[in-house]
Amino acid sequence: MMQRCLSLARQAQGQTSPNPLVGAVIVRDGQIVGEGFHPKAGQPHAEVFALRAAGELAKGATIYVNLEPCNHYGRTPPCSEALVAAGVAKVVVGMVDPNPLVGGGGIERLRKAGIEVVVGVEEKDCRRLNEAFIHRIVHRRPFGILKYAMTLDGKIASSTGHSSWVTSKDSRSEVYQLRSICDAVIVGGNTVRLDNPRLTTHDPVIRNPLRVVMSRSLNLPPQARLWEVEDAPTLVVTETGVNPEFQKMLKNKGVEVVELDVLTPDAVMVHLYDRQFSAVLWECGGTLAASAIAGGAVQKILAFIAPKIIGGVLAPTPVGDLGLMSMTDAFSLEQVSWRPIGSECVVEGYLKLL
Repeated sequence: MMQRCLSLARQAQGQTSPNPLVGAVIVRDGQIVGEGFHPKAGQPHAEVFALRAAGELAKGATIYVNLEPCNHYGRTPPCSEALVAAGVAKVVVGMVDPNPLVGGGGIERLRKAGIEVVVGVEEKDCRRLNEAFIHRIVHRRPFGILKYAMTLDGKIASSTGHSSWVTSKDSRSEVYQLRSICDAVIVGGNTVRLDNPRLTTHDPVIRNPLRVVMSRSLNLPPQARLWEVEDAPTLVVTETGVNPEFQKMLKNKGVEVVELDVLTPDAVMVHLYDRQFSAVLWECGGTLAASAIAGGAVQKILAFIAPKIIGGVLAPTPVGDLGLMSMTDAFSLEQVSWRPIGSECVVEGYLKLL
């Protein structure tokens, strides 16, 4: 039943920031009598939809929910009170909410009302689903994912800069899906100049993230796919006072421009945190990737590896100079997994906190 909660919650991926992904299932006499999920910030929570579906059958029933029911008034009333009022007999919780506004308060309220509460069911999967929400609450920054595609010998392009395509259509389709569940995707000026990317989901039905370009110089092409904002918004982040004429041109095209005193990956992540973003995808070149890693803006790595060898001493690699002189200084990954995509594979892992 908890896995069913997670399946329901995933239906809203990319839609709920800064709120978490939550699903709820109500069971009575071994049968599901109501279920629901939180669709969007400001909308009712999963428990409310499940209670509406169950109606009077919720009384004396068990409700499963992957995240602790809230116990505070925000945009919506507390779910703990709704569960008490509905007369449920038991609440099975996947994980405690890391939000200090909740932080065990919902569980305490339910128990005080005489409701049996079980906590920690399928907790690992529950935490994985809401890793971006948890990171945002704990660290006050969006969760950063660095994605790159490389050849077997570790190159993201040839020595001439040609990179279309490193990986197959199937791998690229997975990247499009990844974009759809992130709030923003970030590149640097070199990527705009060399690749002229769209950075969309390539599907008119699926939502697109905010496309973010970091550029200190604004030495960018006046015509680029990212300046076409009919299907997806674009934000250009630069430093104060840089190239006002180019800024004016971008704004006339409908591109948002933000000036920061100092342009760094962390400064951009602070800005995106203030915009209520939870998950941010870095699809940048090696120089910016190294800066993002060194600055703590990346927590997760997704490396798509193609069975190709391109060679080239000057061919670019996924991560630029980190200033590390010894292999013992290398950044290590934890919770590493890999899976095949046709003849290719994707390696996934989390940067070990130092």
